[in-house]
Amino acid sequence: MNLKGKKILLGVTGSIAAYKSALLVRLLVKEAAEVRVVMTQSATEFITPLTLSTLSKNPVLSSFISAETGEWNNHVQHGLWADLMIVAPATAKVLSKCANGHCDDLLTAIYLSARCPVFFAPAMDVDMFRHPSTQRNIETLTSYGNHFISPEHGELASGLIGDGRLAEPENIVKILNAHFAKRPAVAAKRVLITAGPTVESIDPVRFISNRSSGKMGYAIAEAFAASGALVTLVSGPTHLKASHPNILTIPVETANQMLNAANSNFEGSDLVIFAAAVADYMPRRVADQKIKKQGDSMSLDLVKTTDIAATLGQMKKPGQIIIGFALETENELAHAQDKLARKNFDYIVLNSLNDPGAGFAHDTNKITVIDKDKNVQQFDLKSKDEVAQDIFNIVLAKWSEA
Repeated sequence: MNLKGKKILLGVTGSIAAYKSALLVRLLVKEAAEVRVVMTQSATEFITPLTLSTLSKNPVLSSFISAETGEWNNHVQHGLWADLMIVAPATAKVLSKCANGHCDDLLTAIYLSARCPVFFAPAMDVDMFRHPSTQRNIETLTSYGNHFISPEHGELASGLIGDGRLAEPENIVKILNAHFAKRPAVAAKRVLITAGPTVESIDPVRFISNRSSGKMGYAIAEAFAASGALVTLVSGPTHLKASHPNILTIPVETANQMLNAANSNFEGSDLVIFAAAVADYMPRRVADQKIKKQGDSMSLDLVKTTDIAATLGQMKKPGQIIIGFALETENELAHAQDKLARKNFDYIVLNSLNDPGAGFAHDTNKITVIDKDKNVQQFDLKSKDEVAQDIFNIVLAKWSEA
């Protein structure tokens, strides 16, 4: 229990998702954390301070002067008290105020006074979240060293489907646990991760790609960064965005671009994880103009792309750990073991498309991990954040032994 005894200051703002803060407080207290809650006035219209004070076993703060005692709620004192501050839910308005230093309530005053790590868990409608001003505020807050817990995809209060749902309280607690789980064996380790698909152009409007969302690679990057590692994430096209300040994202499109970026960062990496779904073939020639529809069929002349994992695997140096992924549909274990040996991996993470909820696009995954000594570990179906933690734990054990 990494949260045991930790002083957690929870900021609750005026979002319909404020009702989830009750469960979040309950889970934090269950982890033996000491929790204090500060609410904006608009948040009190969605959930009562009495509910949160009962669950946290502490008075809830909402104004500079306590209505009950008439005493001043010292924002500096509260900002210095906390080991960690989290604003969940964080509305677009509060993100803007914190990003620009607009301090007109107790919550923003405490934020500006806090010396501890600060996490924001946004909650808003999909178009509000995607709006350039919101994204700019998130970028600004991240540049200040704040941490973000990405909103989840699903049905929103407006009825729309998209990104903007407050991360589930259970997932928030896992992320906070991971933050306090930083290990000396991980601190300052350099980790290289490839993620997402690659895109190979046919002409200016068409391309060859695959169904990879990048979710698994991004989850792994967040897990290692949260534990103190310095992560370089080479990412193919995806809607995802890494939130941790320890993650340097290098966006690429083609297999060749991914190869070049990975190669440039390979030698200095302690750990390399090939989680990307790289196109196996690309058109021999890319048309300058859109290819017009002619006849009943069309043939493409394809050539193999460079196998990034195999190429860099042969360059592995002593002490370096390499992990690959294998997505299989038949003879899964045999194919994964063959790939592990051919590409000089230390571990290979096997996904089977025959397992419901595993593979591309899902928020869950079911993995089997095989090492170079042919030891096999099977895991249950879990969220990709949990799967990332399982992979992290395997590497941590290896580094701790060393």
